[in-house]
Amino acid sequence: MLATLILLPLLVGAAAFFLPSNSLRRGLLVSTALGHTALTGFCWLRQPAPLLSGWLLLDAPGLLFLSITSVLFLAVSLYALGYLRREDWGRRQDFEEGFLFTNAREATFTGCLLLFLAMMTLVAVSQHFGLLWVAVEATTLASAPLIYFHRHRRSLEATWKYLMICSVGIALALLGNFFLAVAATVGADNHVPMLVGALMDQANLLHIPWLKAAFLFLLVGYGTKLGLAPMHTWLPDAHSEAPSVISALLSGALLNCAFLAILRIQQVCIAAGQGQFGQSLLLGFGLVSMLVAAVFILRQNDFKRMLAYSSVEHMGILSLAIGLGGLANFGAMLHAVNHSLTKGMLFLVAGNILSVYKTKSTTDIHGVVRVLPISGVLWVAGFLAITGSPPFGAFLSELVILKSALDQGRILVAVAYLLLLSIIFIGMATSVLRMYQGVPLCPPAEVDDETTGGISAATTEGSLFKPVAESALAVISPIALGIAVLMLGLYIPPGLQDVLERAARAIAG
Repeated sequence: MLATLILLPLLVGAAAFFLPSNSLRRGLLVSTALGHTALTGFCWLRQPAPLLSGWLLLDAPGLLFLSITSVLFLAVSLYALGYLRREDWGRRQDFEEGFLFTNAREATFTGCLLLFLAMMTLVAVSQHFGLLWVAVEATTLASAPLIYFHRHRRSLEATWKYLMICSVGIALALLGNFFLAVAATVGADNHVPMLVGALMDQANLLHIPWLKAAFLFLLVGYGTKLGLAPMHTWLPDAHSEAPSVISALLSGALLNCAFLAILRIQQVCIAAGQGQFGQSLLLGFGLVSMLVAAVFILRQNDFKRMLAYSSVEHMGILSLAIGLGGLANFGAMLHAVNHSLTKGMLFLVAGNILSVYKTKSTTDIHGVVRVLPISGVLWVAGFLAITGSPPFGAFLSELVILKSALDQGRILVAVAYLLLLSIIFIGMATSVLRMYQGVPLCPPAEVDDETTGGISAATTEGSLFKPVAESALAVISPIALGIAVLMLGLYIPPGLQDVLERAARAIAG
């Protein structure tokens, strides 16, 4: 089962580079997504057998994050069908050149997208720290061409920034692995295997100073990929310049991979009696990340960058929750689900808005609900959900984290947490409601603007926008994700509750 979960998207993704038909590629994309989701569903019914002497094993945290990835990828693949159809690949070339260009670019898009899924799956099932490092690095390599998809100046800059900064982070994580190997050395010729379970079982044999050094390097290294401040600088550019369909995966699935890697080393620290050491660092990084996100969201005029900084905020919330421990571990697991589904919905809706208005500037967009009635409602609903407003799921998970802080007597942490959440709510409300309301004006002319990734709207007076008929493929995925987030605020299914509790207990050691 585990081998199939990895090999299915891996082999289909490799084949997608050589297929002659775009239609066939799109069909395989959706079929693979459906197959991967079905296999993940079977894992909920029966735990798959471990492979490679325990290097590949699906425990509760891995199952939770694998399920998030699989569900979100299915939603994204359905949305991608409509997205690829409306992309005008060869608008500056003649028909024959445009056709060849279309084939090559879509082959790269589909192939890398499926390889991206395979590598994120490998992260979820990896129990060996060396293999986990390889898998996290592979997600970077698979996703970089997807960020450069539009092939303009700003997307090239964002791609190189993503590669360079994340490569520095992954290099630090490699040093962390080396230090962990030293910590696991027992005597001259013996050492504890670099498996999560083995390290936890024999944690009393680990050299604590080297373990602490390993945790520091792994936290900073994987924290760079996670988007924790101040190592977050790649994230706003990459999420903003990538196609919205890719931004949804970067924010909703890729960041979880780095978070899971940090959770693995925290499990080992707790087993070795050093849980408080790791929790203090995670708590500090969490609050700093929320503060940085609040500062940049307050005056943010690019709605995709606003969503990117929101991701920095929510990674900070997850880090803060693990730093608190106890009940907050459960809140972190629930919040990871809520954030991924909500941010996926918001980025897909952002793609619908961008395709009509041709600009990411919030000052040039008005009356979204009049032009795109369904997307307009989803845009406001997503804003309420991502800012933790009732009755959406994020309200419940953020409330659990707040309760944990208060129960532990950490009043200053609770006050800072609530204050930063309030500031971010005000900042996002200013932009979102301005876009939702008002009179939608068409630009009188279109100008080529590389800073927006394509054609941008002029800001002078124009005629009124007419309502746009939204295709089913453009709205069905964000609607489904929105309904899921709303339901999680009202009712948590018993099966999901059980996995969340088991994941929280596993993290707590």
